[in-house]
Amino acid sequence: MGVIAWLLVGAIAGWLAGLIMKGGGFGLIGNILVGVVGALIAGAILPRLGLYIGGGLLGDILNAVIGACILLFIIGLVKK
Repeated sequence: MGVIAWLLVGAIAGWLAGLIMKGGGFGLIGNILVGVVGALIAGAILPRLGLYIGGGLLGDILNAVIGACILLFIIGLVKK
C-alpha cells in the first residue's frame, strides 16, 4: 500500500506544482515523476534550512509540492 500512496502523493504534487509554475499539468506519468523527484529534493533541502512542514499525508504533499516547484524552476532556468 505504501507504493500506491507514494504514487498518489507524487501525482498530486506534480499536478499542483504544474499549476503553480507553468499553468498546467504534465500528464499522469509526468506529474508522478515531477512529484516524486520534488519530494526527494524537498526531503534533502528543507531539513537543512530548518523547515519542518509536518507529518501525515497533507504534510507529505506540501513538501513534495515545494520540491517540485524548485525542480520546475531549475528546469526553467536550464531551458533558457
